[in-house]
Amino acid sequence: MAKPRRIGILTGGGDVPGLNAVIKSVVYRSTETEYEVLGIRRGWLGLMSQQPGGDLDPRYILPLDRANTRGIERRGGTMLHTSRIHPPRVRKEHVPGHIGAEQLRRLEVEEGIYDFTPLVLDNIASLGLEYLIVIGGDGTLIFPQMLDAKGVRVIGIPKTMDNDVQGTEYCIGFSTAITRAKDLITRQRTTLGSHERIGIFRIFGRDSGFTALYTAYVTAGRCVIPEVEFSLERLIELLLEDKRTNPSSYAFVIVSEGAGWQGQPSGDYGVDAYGHKRKPDVGQALAEEIQQRTGEELMVSDLTYDLRSGDPDALDQIVSITLANVAVDLIRDGLHGRLTAVQDGKYTHAPLPDPKDGPRKVDVAKMYSASRCRPQYAGRIGSPLLLTHVRS
Repeated sequence: MAKPRRIGILTGGGDVPGLNAVIKSVVYRSTETEYEVLGIRRGWLGLMSQQPGGDLDPRYILPLDRANTRGIERRGGTMLHTSRIHPPRVRKEHVPGHIGAEQLRRLEVEEGIYDFTPLVLDNIASLGLEYLIVIGGDGTLIFPQMLDAKGVRVIGIPKTMDNDVQGTEYCIGFSTAITRAKDLITRQRTTLGSHERIGIFRIFGRDSGFTALYTAYVTAGRCVIPEVEFSLERLIELLLEDKRTNPSSYAFVIVSEGAGWQGQPSGDYGVDAYGHKRKPDVGQALAEEIQQRTGEELMVSDLTYDLRSGDPDALDQIVSITLANVAVDLIRDGLHGRLTAVQDGKYTHAPLPDPKDGPRKVDVAKMYSASRCRPQYAGRIGSPLLLTHVRS
């Protein structure tokens, strides 16, 4: 009896609205191309924890079909669950329990750090995966290029509220994040006005300021982003001006989590699972500085996890379904090592992101006024829907 042709699919990193729509669309379309789909649970952890050659462990591998994916696109999160595991650099506390001491010794690359790439490759082979679809952001998509170079056929689908994956203008989750941030800020304006306060809205964006920039674009607010070290004195001046000229006597600024001001003290906050340096809570730090310098009352609101929760908006639903179908089209055509993408406002595909390139950044000259701490609104003729061109 011929072995079934199989596609594996996994979600890694933080969840965003729209992931389930991708999963369902891949499953439904794959049934038309005579592939069966295996869901890899808990991100890369699933391909580390399944025992090569053994029976499918339902904790880590879930066969997907039309029955068990029906209706999942109406919900947020990911039915496959996720993790922030990066197989080439696994800490001891994340090592699967079935790994013996001798095997672990062979996988160690430095004290307490292990490279599980060989086990991932073994599992991909033993599961009979002809293709692996990886849905992730700049963290999860670090590993696929390495796998593709080792003979694994990988297709990447970009998702992140930061919208900072190289090679694409749009990542799944971005529109919903902006929609939610706009709604939350609009509601909280009433409290700012009632108490005549300055609001600090902390938002996603460790390395890139797209989420803060676009939220400021639709709320007519100030924003500070990681691409530009801002002048604290100038920001305070602008906020006080906004508060003075606002009939409700309030002002606010949207702060990317990776933003920082000129002369801000630095500290060592360790690194995350992908080796990225952790950042301090810039929202609280900025509020304390402004309060000390002005005596104004401030309100700090962390919008981060509200933006990734719940069901996707219409745009994210459309993009999720379409990128899933683009991925299956690439598989049908025998292509791999590709990222489904949007460029110049059109669906396309690009090479998998090169980790050396880092995250995509805001084009400050075209999109941001550092002197006014706000988006550029002029000169948009000829720009795509999301204001900035990306070409591979």
